[in-house]
Amino acid sequence: MNNIWMQILDFVFLFVLAYYLMNNLQWYHYSLKRVLFKHHKVHWHFFYFVFPIVAYALSQYFDQAQVFYLVFCLIYLPLFIYWILKLDKPLKWTGRVWRFFGIFALFACVDCVLKIVYGDLKFSFVLIFVFAILFSNLFEFFLLKCYKKMAQEKLASMTQLKIILITASYGKTSIKNYLFQILKARFSVYATPRSVNTLKGIIADINTNLNPQSDFYIVEAGARQRGDIAEIAEFLNPQYVVIGKIGPQHLEYFKTLDNIVQTKFEALRSNRLRYAIIESSNPLPQELPKGAFQAEAKLLNIQATLGGTTFEMLLKGERHYFETQVLGSFNAYNIALCVEMASQIGMNFLEITNRVKRLQGVEHRLNKSEVGGKIILDDSFNGNLEGMKEAIRIASGHQGRKVIVTPGVIESTDEANCELAREIDQVFDLVIITGELNAKTLSQEIQRAKKILLKDKSAMENTLKASLKEGDLVLFANDAPSYI
Repeated sequence: MNNIWMQILDFVFLFVLAYYLMNNLQWYHYSLKRVLFKHHKVHWHFFYFVFPIVAYALSQYFDQAQVFYLVFCLIYLPLFIYWILKLDKPLKWTGRVWRFFGIFALFACVDCVLKIVYGDLKFSFVLIFVFAILFSNLFEFFLLKCYKKMAQEKLASMTQLKIILITASYGKTSIKNYLFQILKARFSVYATPRSVNTLKGIIADINTNLNPQSDFYIVEAGARQRGDIAEIAEFLNPQYVVIGKIGPQHLEYFKTLDNIVQTKFEALRSNRLRYAIIESSNPLPQELPKGAFQAEAKLLNIQATLGGTTFEMLLKGERHYFETQVLGSFNAYNIALCVEMASQIGMNFLEITNRVKRLQGVEHRLNKSEVGGKIILDDSFNGNLEGMKEAIRIASGHQGRKVIVTPGVIESTDEANCELAREIDQVFDLVIITGELNAKTLSQEIQRAKKILLKDKSAMENTLKASLKEGDLVLFANDAPSYI
């Protein structure tokens, strides 16, 4: 085989491996540890990364490169392209990805030149990967420090700005959005978009999107390990904090509920803290900082149906009535936290009540719509057991046939999925199980309802068209990307 073609194929092979690596790193927030030890489809690593490298190394050792590249071009590459096309969450070409491939291409070119000058350098591809990953991580580290300093300078210049930090195991995005909608009636308010809740995402949001004239900046804080929220809190130094419902979410990473509790309370690490409200059912640490309190309000007469939610709130001896189009009894508790915070900030109950009545639900979180004579409950971004059970209860109020589409509870236990399956079996006529992660558990526990297993989500549209009819209610409960 022509030496130039060998060099080109070498580069293509390395690019494919790099593409696979970056795709996985992006899924797991650029944590190599999580890619290696928390991946839900480890067999992909062997087929698309380990086996090709072993085959390449053997071909180099036995001088059978032509045979390797023949197999690579005719079998591996078409299968890899097919794998990419089937992904529902393919690689996004962000600035970080472009920088990585730029560094990777630079080292690949250096390797090519060295091979031309010194002849074949066996196994030099290992060094390309090591140097590309090392230099890329170093570059991103210094770049983040630079961006962090810019964000700190911008926040320091906004002397009127007050920061509200929100964290919870469940509902933090909803609390953020409801509080934003309530406060914007009186103040200039900006909130982090979508589910941006990491330090890197917050820094980028401040530098790119935060309006310097804003009165309030509402920030959502998420975590996968101890110290994640502390890092955010110490960076932002918020004046206000909301700690919503804490529960056994992401136990796969935290191992114990106590670790989760300790991590969430890291949000209180601010030397500017004026007021922090903590959901009343949460366990408390031994000592709370000055200004941090459990929620005082008591909720009464919560009525949550497919038509909306109403509840009464007893606060400081006064009873207040609220109604909203937002679905789910759990959202009454989320809204109550927002009401207390808005009241503390200075809004009166009349304007708060009016804003609650006009609240819009958060996208993909128990949103109701009607399409083609069918009722759609989109709860695809809700992944906790209690929230999913409430969505099932809401759906049970529908008089017609009921269909649920779900992968079960992700990053949780078999016991949680067994409990979910029993709840599903009491309400739904048809269950479409997406993905293989919890398929066995759900299938065994669901006895009454008809079941369809979808290993490949690309078949979802055709399955729904064939299975649904006018008058059906369809609940999309949680969603899992194809790599889970």
